[in-house]
Parts: sequence; structure tokens; C-alpha cells
Amino acid sequence: QLQIVESGGGLVQPGGSLRLSCAASAFTLDTYAIGWFRQAPGKDREGVSCISSRSAWPKYADSVKGRFTISKDNAKNTVYLQMDRLKPEDTAVYYCAAERRPSGPCYYHALDEYDVWGQGTQVTVSS
Repeated sequence: QLQIVESGGGLVQPGGSLRLSCAASAFTLDTYAIGWFRQAPGKDREGVSCISSRSAWPKYADSVKGRFTISKDNAKNTVYLQMDRLKPEDTAVYYCAAERRPSGPCYYHALDEYDVWGQGTQVTVSS
């Protein structure tokens, strides 16, 4: 059974950093695009970032560009989201998801294209 597990969330002060991890099991990331998404209370789930199967073409939402960095470690079958200079508006449950896409760029706007989702990890940015 394909499975994704996120970890690394927590409480951090504004301006701080967190690194989220997305570990995949029962499939390898070299044929999947991985996206990070978030959902704040009362809001729709939104795409934050994605990385293609070949780790090319990382993409970021304008709201996180320059502050978040997505990366992938194929040896560990894990994708990371390094989040720096965090803001209170970054507070949300963060989800990782996979879409089978052996080639080509990823699309973090296309939530419906992602068919394997993790359970989410809470990120709270507050003083």
C-alpha cells in the first residue's frame, strides 16, 4: 500500500525555521512528483510547493517564494520542505502528496492530480 508520512511540524516563533519531512513507502519517488500543501482553519487547502520526479523545476507559491525550499533525497526516499522566516500566516496543517509523473514538471495548483496523501503535520507560528 502506497503511503506517505509527514513529520517535523511544531510551534515556532515568527522569523523562525522548521524543516518538514515527507517519507514515502511502498513506492519510489523517482517516478512521482511531490507536492506540499497547507490548510489553515476555515480556509481551502492550497498548494505551497512541488518538486518533479527528477528533482527539476521546483515550484513555489508566491506567498512562500524566497522563504521555503523544497528538496528530495532519493536515497532516503524523502522530500523535505525547509521553511525559513516563518510568519503567523504560515500557520496551517501541512500535507505532502504524491502524483505519479515520471517526467515533466510538477503542478502544485492541481490538487486533484495528487492521489497519495499523508495525514498532515501541524505548523504553528506564534509568539
